[in-house]
Amino acid sequence: MSNATLTKIGFDPHRLPSPCYVIDMGLLERNCQRLDEVQKRSGARILLALKGFAAFSTFNVINQYLCGTTASGLTEALLGCETFGGEVHVYSPAFKRAEIEHLSRFATALSFNSLQQWHQFQPVIERAPHRIKCGLRINPEYSEVKTEIYNPCAIGSRLGITRNSLEHADLNGITGLHFHTLCEQNADTLQRTLEVVEKNFGHWIHDMHWINFGGGHHITRPDYDIDLLCQLIIDFKQKYAVDVYLEPGEAIALNTGYLVATVLDIIHNGMDIAILDTSATAHMPDVLEMPYRPAIIGACEPGATAHTYRLGGLTCLAGDVIGDYAFSRPLQIDDKLIFTDMAHYTMVKNTTFNGVPLPAVALFDPNSNTTEIVRTFHYSDYRNRLS
Repeated sequence: MSNATLTKIGFDPHRLPSPCYVIDMGLLERNCQRLDEVQKRSGARILLALKGFAAFSTFNVINQYLCGTTASGLTEALLGCETFGGEVHVYSPAFKRAEIEHLSRFATALSFNSLQQWHQFQPVIERAPHRIKCGLRINPEYSEVKTEIYNPCAIGSRLGITRNSLEHADLNGITGLHFHTLCEQNADTLQRTLEVVEKNFGHWIHDMHWINFGGGHHITRPDYDIDLLCQLIIDFKQKYAVDVYLEPGEAIALNTGYLVATVLDIIHNGMDIAILDTSATAHMPDVLEMPYRPAIIGACEPGATAHTYRLGGLTCLAGDVIGDYAFSRPLQIDDKLIFTDMAHYTMVKNTTFNGVPLPAVALFDPNSNTTEIVRTFHYSDYRNRLS
């Protein structure tokens, strides 16, 4: 790797274990500052969605800007409470009674996926040692998400209460509504979504104290329309006299992380294939689920040069393929490859399938030009999750 590339990313990949996630703390803080700008301009409160990014070694930076965390269940909520502080919001498609009893000791807000769950657990919450804001997740039955697996408003979706199901319901004790219909989208999508939400649920919103616009807002993307977002929030707050929450996960860590990997072998089967010490299915699962082709520093589109390779993972899954890439020179064994935008939905979703070790985790501080390895994983991590 050239010295120019090393200067661009700041850290030296040759001094790190491989594979290794690297989070650039300077880029992470820049994202947080952009989110804080939205809070200050609009009056919204922004929560870190732990389902997208939960690297708690970075929370001492993030919690200087955001007001708390939002969790998808008890385990995430405990992490947010113990390592982040601030507000702890929790939503799950279904809670167990033991989970609600535990959450009622520390959660600040609980959103329920059905009226049945709310009525089942309302007595438990009323006995809580502190006041808990209780809400319902609604399904506007409108979404512009194209990838079906990520569409919460798909036909037959289990997520959220439809307008018809809310008619004539007893909402005594409910102070907020929650919808989540976006995925990597801009403020214009939120604008169109709010029109549907207001049309279908405006009657109930007037009786609420807060509303959660969910996640999927790509606020830290360079082309995101922050002016429109802030105006939408301001107008909504004025119209309904409610507090507005946003809970992005991806936007917080967008373009802040890298995955350093090493070429282990090069084979040929109709084309050149490089086997890496990382894996799409184990270490970057959204590559297969979304699907998408992650960028690599110094690489370009296949066929752009004379040196095109298919990059394969380390597991026995036949489809463990990251993608095809072209390089300025032939790849060699022990070459380092650096995948970009590898902070969100990586560490929270990775697995030890095949016993492949998890990547180490490192933090790069551009102010001191230092890199700290904060976690490595070993055989015991694989063994202890089994029985």
